[in-house]
Amino acid sequence: MLVHDNAFNANEWSVIIGLCIGLLLVFALPKRFPTKASFVFFMCGVYSGFFFDNSLTIQPFDFYDVNDTGSYEVVDYLLYLAYGPVSYLFFYVWGYMGFRYQMVPLYALFWAFLALGLEQIGAWIGVFHYLHGYRIQYSMPIYLVVFCLWMVLYRYYQALSNNGQSRL
Repeated sequence: MLVHDNAFNANEWSVIIGLCIGLLLVFALPKRFPTKASFVFFMCGVYSGFFFDNSLTIQPFDFYDVNDTGSYEVVDYLLYLAYGPVSYLFFYVWGYMGFRYQMVPLYALFWAFLALGLEQIGAWIGVFHYLHGYRIQYSMPIYLVVFCLWMVLYRYYQALSNNGQSRL
């Protein structure tokens, strides 16, 4: 197992601070969705981050390590939780701005570049350690797919809400 760091330092603090800022934003914003929908939108980020980080950080791929080592630490789970505010804000801003669905590609592209920026900051701080030739650019298609799938979910949510059938 490759050990990148063995101290509690910038990478752990950045995850904790990022999670706190994200949660403060989520709870400080005016309520936009019913509680169940908010939970689903929040969990989209947690699930997506967990799914893709675990898909790309295990054998046979092992493209990068998260935080100090290739094994799980408590801060790794906090990082997955920190993805939740990002997804919630993705849905919140879309709903608040009232964009037309023709804007989905541009909106997804904007958020993909934002996510790449956050990932790059994470790499500089030591949250992500790329292995076996993986480059940050390879994350772009993943972000685009995830954000487009989230828009499909939002469209479904809106259709249910508009028909009065929303169970979220």
